[in-house]
Amino acid sequence: MSSRAPAGGPVGGAVINGLSVDVEDWFQVGAFETVIKREDWEGLKSRVEHNCDAILALFDDAGVKGTFFTLGWVAQRHPALIRRIVAQGHEIASHGWDHQRVFRMDRATFGQDLAVSRRAIEDAAGEAVTGYRAPSFSIDARTPWAHEELAAQGYAYSSSVAPIAHDHYGWREAPRFAFHPVAGHDFVEIPVTTAMLAGRRLAAGGGGFFRVLPYAFSRWAIRQVNGEGRPAVFYFHPWEIDPDQPRVENAPMRSRLRHYTNLDVMAAKLRHLVGDFAWGRMDAIAVREASHAVALAA
Repeated sequence: MSSRAPAGGPVGGAVINGLSVDVEDWFQVGAFETVIKREDWEGLKSRVEHNCDAILALFDDAGVKGTFFTLGWVAQRHPALIRRIVAQGHEIASHGWDHQRVFRMDRATFGQDLAVSRRAIEDAAGEAVTGYRAPSFSIDARTPWAHEELAAQGYAYSSSVAPIAHDHYGWREAPRFAFHPVAGHDFVEIPVTTAMLAGRRLAAGGGGFFRVLPYAFSRWAIRQVNGEGRPAVFYFHPWEIDPDQPRVENAPMRSRLRHYTNLDVMAAKLRHLVGDFAWGRMDAIAVREASHAVALAA
């Protein structure tokens, strides 16, 4: 198993931002978890490989590298895709096994989830996994043991905290930028990006916010963060560039609006984004941010 050096150093003095993809299929998202059962996943048509290949082509055209936070469930079933991601110089990291939210587990169950997903991803990739992102940014004040378990299992970093208030997730009191959540340990948490407006934190790290809001908002937010000398952390999902995916008509209206709005414009917006800023892998961001990270107060 190789341990490739992180890609994505400074280019022309620009701040290098973290580019990341949360690799899950259209039927595995939190918006549909109450209407699509996990035991039914095997019978649904997968689109994750097709969509990830389109993302790889987009990244290649732009000359950027990123991190693919991948479900173990996906890696086990699509090992060739994982190998292609690695072969093209991107980082493979863990997104857990099957998109179970961390705050719905106890520490022992979380530890098992980490171990089984890491094994599947590393078996497919042939590379060590050192990074983690919780499904739906579900590490928060309810899970004080989660970072401790990640550090104990040898992870170098996590990008699992959304330092905002949201109806599905959020840890409003968490630092906006990198912090050390485990006393006496180098393990670093790198929250997803927020911007400040009139003293309020605004979610600005990608996903549905990027898809629905005007591109000018994301450009303003990233410029604000970079103006503070810090990297933005941006994420999106393979299904977000796929307007032809199946429609889940029995999902709640609010979930359908969140999931399907502006799928047809997402790829074009991503091309603008990767062209307007400097981007790199999250493992490289973690190395650089560790020296700036603050200790999380007990």
